[in-house]
Amino acid sequence: MLFIQPTPESVTTALQSWSWLPIEDKSPFAVTAMGDVFLEAADGIWFLDRIEGKLVFAAETQDRLQEILDSEEGQDHYLWYTLVESATDQSMHLDDIECYDFKVAPILGGEVHLDNLEIREFELVLHVAGQVHQQIQGLPEGTEVKNINIS
Repeated sequence: MLFIQPTPESVTTALQSWSWLPIEDKSPFAVTAMGDVFLEAADGIWFLDRIEGKLVFAAETQDRLQEILDSEEGQDHYLWYTLVESATDQSMHLDDIECYDFKVAPILGGEVHLDNLEIREFELVLHVAGQVHQQIQGLPEGTEVKNINIS
């Protein structure tokens, strides 16, 4: 399972902590098993990468996005295919309101490895990630982060 199906209300609530990025004119239409969100706008499809804390242009249309996601490279880049498949193989199965999350976020020094992966509630994961990335944006790489305030 590479995508989950949280309610539209849950996605909207979770995206509130990402208002520091230009998402106001974009509508979410798909959520990955890793809790990343694809958004559609007049100028194309955007990808909210909650792991990296970035909003990036993904494709001109949903059809073009599907072509990208049909490739091995696209699956690994956007869907974390290899890691998600490994989690599924280890009986880490998601329901529609859950996603995979790192116990320690890579941006805070956690490893991108199955041993650092767990299942958490999607809305909380995306909401917290938005707050963390907003608080640490602009810090030089390697800065020790001691306190993260979550509301």
